[in-house]
Amino acid sequence: MKKCPYCKIEVSGRNDKCPLCQSRLTGEGEDAVFPVSEALKFKSFLYKLQMLIVLSIVITGLGLDFMYHIKLPGFPKLHWSLILAMWLLAFEFLIMRQFRPGIGSARKITMMVLIMLITTLITAHYFKLMWLAWDWIVPIVLAGMMTANFVLAMLDRQGNTMAYLLSGLTFGLLPCIIRFIADKKMPLAWTICMIIGAILFAGTIIFKGHSVANELRRRFNV
Repeated sequence: MKKCPYCKIEVSGRNDKCPLCQSRLTGEGEDAVFPVSEALKFKSFLYKLQMLIVLSIVITGLGLDFMYHIKLPGFPKLHWSLILAMWLLAFEFLIMRQFRPGIGSARKITMMVLIMLITTLITAHYFKLMWLAWDWIVPIVLAGMMTANFVLAMLDRQGNTMAYLLSGLTFGLLPCIIRFIADKKMPLAWTICMIIGAILFAGTIIFKGHSVANELRRRFNV
């Protein structure tokens, strides 16, 4: 067992430094107190490797854009490296959220959709493709989110049906209703998205209405 010559404590395992004063330990180490998962170590290595690749791409793009002034054809004033960095950093954030424990699937899906929509709209603004993003991409992504929430609500066995229902209603069906009220005339993709949202909302109530009622009683102590 290793010892700290300053704190006068014994430290088990194979630590090289004292956990109290960070001084180098003396003596022979022992086997680790807790078993080491080789699978987790490999996953951690892969995560760090992809993070290094992403940061390398971001740094390279910023250098080519701002130092060598390499521009995209047709967009001489656009700093494309900033948009690339935005997408890659959003990708990294989503990966961290996906593997973070204690976060429900409804929150993960909702956060993923919101970040994707924000980055898409910003990109479309600078590339002058806002009409494509707003009239087609946004409703298609919202329809996909509501479909995923409906499937997960049907498969849920942990009593979280209401989370999927509210997520699909708030971030999927409600924007369609607001768009319809504001414009009075909706593009085809938005109309299909609203129809899909209404059908899936009704289906959740029909198939999981009892679970939703139980969740309400449990959460509000009724």
